[in-house]
Amino acid sequence: MLTAQVPVPCDLSRVKTKIFFNLTKRQLICFSLAACIGLPVFFLVKKTGNVTLASACMIILMMPFFLLALYEKDRKPLEFYLKNFIRQRFQRPAVRIYQTDNYYRILMREYQAKKEVSEIVLNAEKRKRTYTVFSGTKPEGTEKSRRNSEKGAGQ
Repeated sequence: MLTAQVPVPCDLSRVKTKIFFNLTKRQLICFSLAACIGLPVFFLVKKTGNVTLASACMIILMMPFFLLALYEKDRKPLEFYLKNFIRQRFQRPAVRIYQTDNYYRILMREYQAKKEVSEIVLNAEKRKRTYTVFSGTKPEGTEKSRRNSEKGAGQ
């Protein structure tokens, strides 16, 4: 007498209950949503006369639902990984704790600072030279202050 041997998994938590057409409840919901969205789009685009375009639009619109229904890794569905991805990339971007110093950038900042200081010193020396060339001494003030000082001396 021949007996049929069927492997029975030891961990029964991984076994999923199948409802209809050997599909889980999650798969049935996702496939029906895909059909509700894809088929009307197919028939609407088919009216334009291009069946290839209609089928391409239908496939593109239905593919995310198929992925949500079928993809599972480490007993976690696709939306778990999508939620983590969105949280990691957009909601809480990682703060880089350790950052190296760019030595070239430090040297460039030092060079720019020295250049600015030398320009300031050069401009100050030029001003000092022009004062000594024209009057021999640095002017005491503007024309208005000279008039005020002359009035005060004349009284």
